[in-house]
Amino acid sequence: MNDRITGNVWVLGDDIDTDQIIPARYLVTSDEKELAKHFMEYTDPELAGKIKPGDVIIAGKNFGSGSSREHAVLTIKGLGISCVIAESFARIFFRNAINLGMPLIEAKINANSGDKISIDFNDSVILINNKKYTFKKYPDFLKNIINAGGLINYVREYKW
Repeated sequence: MNDRITGNVWVLGDDIDTDQIIPARYLVTSDEKELAKHFMEYTDPELAGKIKPGDVIIAGKNFGSGSSREHAVLTIKGLGISCVIAESFARIFFRNAINLGMPLIEAKINANSGDKISIDFNDSVILINNKKYTFKKYPDFLKNIINAGGLINYVREYKW
C-alpha cells in the first residue's frame, strides 16, 4: 500500500453487492485481469474500460454486500483500483479486501466521477475538490497485512 495515492474517482451508489461487482457466471476463474473485464457489467458495461490503474472507487452505504466470494475483490484489484472508499462496507467484503491486500476507507465523501483525489494514509486525510476529509487511521497490523500484499503473504513473510 502506498502511503499516498492520487488518481481519478469513479462514483458508485449504495448497496453495490458482489453480484453487481462481478456477475456469478464469471466465477469460473480467479484471474484478476479476466474478472476485471466484467466489472459492473450489468449496471454499466463500459465502466471497466474507462478505469485506469491507480483510480479510486467511492461508493455509498453497504458496499460489497451479498456473497462471501473473494472474486469481487479480485475483480477490483484486476482493474488496478488503488483504494475503495465507502460510507460502509459489508463486513465479509472488508475482511476479504484486507486479506487480499486491498486498502479500504470508511468515509462519507461528496465527489463526482472524474474528480481528482489524493489520499494520505499517514495523516488519514483525503483531498478532493479543495475539500479535506479525514478517516480513521489504520491499525499497524492491518497496514502490515496490506503492505505485504495480503494475509497469506504476511504470514509467509513473518513465518507464523
